[in-house]
Amino acid sequence: MSIDLLVRNGVRPDGSRVDVAISDATIRAVEPGIVAEAKEILDASGRLISSPFVDAHFHMDATLSYGTPRINRSGTLLEGIALWGELKSLQTRDDIVTRALDYCRQAVGRGILAIRSHVDVTDPSFRTVEALLEVRDLVRETLDLQLVAFPQNGWYRAPGAEAQVIRALDAGVDVVGGIPHFERTMADGASAVRAACELAAERDLRVDLHCDESDDPMSRHVETLAAETVRCGLQGRTTGSHLTSMHSMDNYYVSKLLPLIAEARVSAIANPLINVTLQGRMDSYPKRRGMTRVPELQASGITVAFGQDCVRDPWYPLGSGDMLEVAHMGLHLAHMTSPDDMRTAFEMVTLAPAGIMGLDLGLEVGRRASLIVLDAADPIEALRLRPARLAVISNGRVVSRTEPARTSPVNVF
Repeated sequence: MSIDLLVRNGVRPDGSRVDVAISDATIRAVEPGIVAEAKEILDASGRLISSPFVDAHFHMDATLSYGTPRINRSGTLLEGIALWGELKSLQTRDDIVTRALDYCRQAVGRGILAIRSHVDVTDPSFRTVEALLEVRDLVRETLDLQLVAFPQNGWYRAPGAEAQVIRALDAGVDVVGGIPHFERTMADGASAVRAACELAAERDLRVDLHCDESDDPMSRHVETLAAETVRCGLQGRTTGSHLTSMHSMDNYYVSKLLPLIAEARVSAIANPLINVTLQGRMDSYPKRRGMTRVPELQASGITVAFGQDCVRDPWYPLGSGDMLEVAHMGLHLAHMTSPDDMRTAFEMVTLAPAGIMGLDLGLEVGRRASLIVLDAADPIEALRLRPARLAVISNGRVVSRTEPARTSPVNVF
């Protein structure tokens, strides 16, 4: 067998030691001791090989803009939205493209090879959409960039937002978005969910709504999302992002809600770094953690992923594009500290979000040849140490290499 790239001596997340043979951007074999002529050989030396990291919830139109035109003094979601409104009127298309490409380079270096980015469509200039469509074309050979038509100021609350969502989809944006809890009334929020699902069904698209990103236990739009998903025949193609109100909902109501979400096959995306930062700002003590009920959702058979959400933007002053950092925070907030739970947390930034986005990723024969080699022995060590990504392989090409940092204490004791 003659192949383009052979990755030798890797350890999969399940602990099995394998070689991976790649040709024509496709995984041709995953087994120990592959004998083949290869144009390039990469020795993993017993380190972890995995599907790439996938970030299924991000805001690339705002990334790396922290401090422009000012910082979020209160640290709240609402001030962040107001600040973003100021920034939209100041930035140019070139500004957005430059920042987005800078972030994409960072993300690829950290092993992220797919991102779902929400794009605010409520700017009448449409520059955010045009800029990220350009970025999607520029990075497509290396990075899957899936775009969501997101009416940041509300489907009905923002004048002309529904028409702007349709305009964005006509321009080639991939997913229908929304933010029902930001509408003026609960009724308007429910109507926005219905409109988003109907539009997606008409166009055979996916739906991803910022849903119940609130400390209010009565914000219950995910219930409507589950019902509309079934009514519109969108099972397995809709996502509720954030779902933070669930952390404060009545337990009896949640016991009814979880089976409804599972029946509709609605997936969920928690954003631990941002949820714990933005939520609970009006609490004294005890302060709520801010993140949705991840283990309970998973126990009901619901697919849950962790997302980065923000990196140095109006909502969050930190962030590095490291999905291991995201999962590390997530497992702490969700009390996912058993060995099995920690392995699940690793899957929540690799296979789970890939499934939510409908991507053909995974260390299996016939899948797209996108994978990473980490300087760790297993997923738990990767979560503990957040080590170097020794190699990042996208569509059969090595697109990034990192030499691991080594510290050798001398005469310390």
